[in-house]
Amino acid sequence: MRFVPACLAFAIVLAGSLEGTPADAQSIEPRAYSPAPVGTNFAIVAFSESKGAIPVDPALPLSDIDLHVDAVLAAYARSVNLFGESGKFDLIVPIAHLKGEATYFGEPVERDIRGLSDPLARLTILFHGAPAMNAAEFRGYRQDLLLGASVQVSIPMGQYDHERLINLGGNRWSIKPELGASKTWGRWTVETALGVTLYTANNDFFGGHKRTQKPIYSAQGHIIYNLKPGMWLAGNLSWFAGGRTSIDGVEDDNLQQNWRAGLIFAAPINRRFSLKANASTGVSTRTGNNFDLYGIALQYRWGGGI
Repeated sequence: MRFVPACLAFAIVLAGSLEGTPADAQSIEPRAYSPAPVGTNFAIVAFSESKGAIPVDPALPLSDIDLHVDAVLAAYARSVNLFGESGKFDLIVPIAHLKGEATYFGEPVERDIRGLSDPLARLTILFHGAPAMNAAEFRGYRQDLLLGASVQVSIPMGQYDHERLINLGGNRWSIKPELGASKTWGRWTVETALGVTLYTANNDFFGGHKRTQKPIYSAQGHIIYNLKPGMWLAGNLSWFAGGRTSIDGVEDDNLQQNWRAGLIFAAPINRRFSLKANASTGVSTRTGNNFDLYGIALQYRWGGGI
């Protein structure tokens, strides 16, 4: 059996460590819509380092942003049978150390904080091209066109101080429905995904104000080359726009429209372990998203008849 990648591609480190808290629309995640035998489990531990104008919350009125973030991520995923189709559930718990400075309406702002960021939970279904399969059926499976959908929820359990602008948690819920497609030609796979992130209000923003945010719309594309079973290289491009905020009903001038690009390399160590490494950077930014990220992740899989 070829090595099955988890539904958490390594770029989820980015989404889970910081961006998945208030800005999960910005993650770059290839192979999110790929099947595995029902009952397969995945455990992931990852580390990432980010430097620059990191969007802890890109809608904040900050300038001259210079932040350094080290993040550790623990995640669990399981392949499930959803109405006869391949499905996946994953849970992501990030812990981060953020240190740096920015400018808020001409005044310097500094922050040095360690703690939990908002966890993420997601349910995915492949409704075309990948019926639910056991290990024996999966051995003979060959991917062609896959169509899928997912719903991701950000849970407001992360560190939050209403007297500080920069936090690791968002103090609000978010939900991100997404549609994805994947098509394979020989060693090449092309993937696309379209999503929208919806937010509840933060009723205790920076001294007790009410802060709301309009949806962020996102799109991402991936070109993946399969070097050999379980080993692949992906080039990625993501776009996200929208997300204008209001404080106590007064709208801010902080519309987002940003592009990011990245590379991801994955390789198996043996039947159960694999490594993923990635790098990404801002390409075009309207708000503070011009940062660089690097990281590595170790994945372990079990169950599902492997």
